[in-house]
Amino acid sequence: MPHPQHRPWHGVLVATALPLRADLSIDYDRYAEHCAWLVGNGCDGVVPNGSLGEYQVLTPEERARVVETAVAAVGGERVMPGVAAYGSAEARRWAEQAGEAGCASVMLLPPNAYRADERSVVAHYAEVARSGLPVVAYNNPVDTKVDLVPELLARLHAEGHVHGVKEFSGDVRRAYRIAELAPELDLLVGADDVLLELAVAGARGWVAGYPNAFPRASAELYRAAVAGDLGTALPLYRRLHPLLRWDSRVEFVQAIKLSMDVAGRHGGPVRPPRLPLPPEQEAAVRAATEKVLAAGLV
Repeated sequence: MPHPQHRPWHGVLVATALPLRADLSIDYDRYAEHCAWLVGNGCDGVVPNGSLGEYQVLTPEERARVVETAVAAVGGERVMPGVAAYGSAEARRWAEQAGEAGCASVMLLPPNAYRADERSVVAHYAEVARSGLPVVAYNNPVDTKVDLVPELLARLHAEGHVHGVKEFSGDVRRAYRIAELAPELDLLVGADDVLLELAVAGARGWVAGYPNAFPRASAELYRAAVAGDLGTALPLYRRLHPLLRWDSRVEFVQAIKLSMDVAGRHGGPVRPPRLPLPPEQEAAVRAATEKVLAAGLV
């Protein structure tokens, strides 16, 4: 069990968007700069190869190099890669690759090639935990069709397979049940648009999407929220929420990349089968982003 003071998955960990060139190749130099920029603007670390990083459409060589690029940019202690894969052996290999690259923890979805039962889920996490790196579970029942309910998370934690959970169900009531069943299991905010609710409920971190565009304002919001400073957090949350809620929509990758472009960063294109936003969604994201920029929240 990691020492309580040494939990690199605490704080604001940005699920990094991946900068692609016009020909859809990866711009690794720009990605390195982006990781360093996020940390330089108040974020604690990065999560490469998450859903926002389009890991499903990367080649194995690209996926490995993305992790190595992040570590070179900000140091392995600040990098928690996603190691999701259809097969448990492949997910374990990605966790081992992360360890070899110098990372201090990894994030893992449950088996998602089919609707896995509890036995399969436990075996999957046990296999990846054998890599030796601390594992943070990622609960995304909407996309994976496997729900890591509080009772199952408590079992995974009790058996030593996971140390934290990125909670993306959107059900803030789960925070209290998780704390009762597994008080030492660290809750990480998984969806941007329930940040305040889960922070107040005792979250130890935020695996975040929108800090890709607004790291300073996002980090300020997180720190005020976990400190219980609602006088600071609530007005900021209300202003950012029209953007934060895009993190829970199907088009979250395109929306966050567009906000980055509008904010003067490089969001750029996405790889198929994702397509650019349709005009009405693009207009909505652009307007919401410009409103946040006009308020000085960069």
